[in-house]
Order: sequence, then structure tokens, then C-alpha cells
Amino acid sequence: MNVYSQQHAYYCGIDLHARTMYICILDDNGTKVLHKNYPCSPQAFMEAVAPYRNDLVVTTECVFCWYWLADLCEQENIPFVLGHALYMKLIHGTKSKNDRNDSLKIARLLRGGNYPLAYVYPAGMRSTRDLMRRRNFFVRKRAQLVAHIQNTVSQYNLAPLGKLARPHHRRDRDIAGHFPDPVVGLMIQANLDTIDHFDPLIKELDKQILALAKQHDPTSFHLLKSVPGIGPVLGLTILYEIHDINRFASRQDFCSYARLVKGQKQSAGKNYGTTGGRIGNAHLKWAFSEATLLYLRGNKQAEKYYNRLISKHGKGKALSIIAKRLGTAVYYMLKRREPFNEHKFLNMTENKATT
Repeated sequence: MNVYSQQHAYYCGIDLHARTMYICILDDNGTKVLHKNYPCSPQAFMEAVAPYRNDLVVTTECVFCWYWLADLCEQENIPFVLGHALYMKLIHGTKSKNDRNDSLKIARLLRGGNYPLAYVYPAGMRSTRDLMRRRNFFVRKRAQLVAHIQNTVSQYNLAPLGKLARPHHRRDRDIAGHFPDPVVGLMIQANLDTIDHFDPLIKELDKQILALAKQHDPTSFHLLKSVPGIGPVLGLTILYEIHDINRFASRQDFCSYARLVKGQKQSAGKNYGTTGGRIGNAHLKWAFSEATLLYLRGNKQAEKYYNRLISKHGKGKALSIIAKRLGTAVYYMLKRREPFNEHKFLNMTENKATT
């Protein structure tokens, strides 16, 4: 966990919402110089911090509406840091919780040097990352619609429809007519119409995001695609979720951020299981999980290694080990700017993986 420990004359903690923000500013002695609720507008924020902005640091929790505040502070040359919401137990664990108290606790954490940091993703690539996330959301919704059609076939014990995922699988077929009940057919047709709408939309988004990736970081994108199992979609997801590999001091930090490892709970020399499963990037976790399955598909050498891991650890643990090693490989590939070396990947031991 990274914390913010720089010293300033004033510390501004903000409990931020969509329409309002509760601002608390402390001086270097911990005395409140401002503690007031304001509407969420750039003008209101700038007027509130104007007397203290010469040596001021601003922060808020990592909630959905932090973008505009971070961009405004960058524009005005005001230091801005983002708080990691899941680490801020001082705020979430107290008896009395309201906006006024939360803003004060945020400011005190910041002043005390115990403020847990989240990454402030730069505005230049932030919108493309969010577009990629939305694209993946559409793909999952489309997959749910296809699965619903197949599940409905099983629900009414009808003959299997076969493949439906691709447009040519559905072309020139009366899929809705496969269901005797016309109301069920109407429901299935609604699913099919929605799928047909998603297909060209997703295809166009892929084209646009790929063009943007070639502008932002084409070298990293091509390096990622050198990994068997990582194609354009997974490569784009990993590229935009990482942004800059140099923000991770070690491969352990990167694997932790990608949710490829879990934290240990220990006390008095005893282990109490794992923790921190929700802390990290869920999109990177998904990408490396998918890449692991695709990497193993049709790869005889990798399957041999996978089977050895299964005999020792079981299937689930074996997949997790390979996903972690893929994450380690990607970390060093991007650090050293070199493509994937499968021979080295399959033959390195866990100790050699750190070199």
C-alpha cells in the first residue's frame, strides 16, 4: 500500500458526490481553516480554496465522479492525490458517518502521512480506457443474450439449436419459430434483434479503439500480442488498464494490482487464510484469466506443464499459477521492451521468474 507523505502548508480533504462536495482544509498544525458544504462546480471549488492554494494539496476518495476534480487541479497546477477507498478504514469503520465527518477524516489522513493512494489515470488515455471497458460490457451483455436463448431451449426441452454466436450461425434461420409458444418466440426474437444491433456496434468500437492504441502506445501493444493467447482485445484491455508499467516498482506490485496473488492474514505466527481479494484491478484479472486459457489451448508444451501443476496443486490452483506467471512475463516484457520468450517462460523456475 502506497501512502502520501509529502508536507504542505494546507491539506484539503473532500467528501465528493455527484451534486455536492464537503470541503475540509487543515493547516500544517491540524487546525481547521475551512469546513463547509459546496455545490459540485469548478467555480465553487476554486473560490473555496483560493486563499490557501499557494501550498495546498487536494484529495478525495476514488469514487465515480473524481475525473473533473483531478483535471481541474491539473489545469490550475494544484497538487491532487486520489484516495484508495477500500484502504480508508478510518472513514468506513467509525460509529458516526456523514459528509462533514468524512471530509475531516480524509484531511487528517492526508496531513498525517497515512493516506492510502490510488492511481490518478491521466486524462489523455482515460476516455479510451473507459471506452474499452464499455466495449467489454457490451460483449458480456451480448453473450448473456445468446446464453439466454440456449437456456430457453433447454427450459422447454426442445431440439438443440446449435451455434448462435456468429452472424452466419443465425442467418436464414427461423430461430424464434423454433419455439411453439408465440410469446416465447417474441422474447427470443427480441434477444436476436438486440444481438444483431450489438454486432456492428462492437465491430466498429474495435476498429476505433485499435486506431487509438496505435497512436497512444503501439510498441507495447505489439509486445503484448507476442504472447500466445493475447490477441487484440486482451492486448488492448491490458494496455489501457496498465497505462505505464513503470508505475509498478516490482513484479510483485504488478501481480498484486492485477489480482493474481492474494494477501495473507497472519497473527502471532498463525495463518488465518487470505484477504484482499477485492483490492486490485478486476479488468486485468479477467484479461489474464482469459489469456491463460487461450495460451493453453493447442499448446502441447504448455499443457504438459499444466498437467504437472494439476497433479500437484489441482486444476484451479494450476490455472492461477500460470496466470500469475503470465502476469510476471508481461511485466518484464514491458519493462525491458522485449517480446515474449516461450522457451524461457516454460523452463524458468519460480525463483528465476524474479530475475
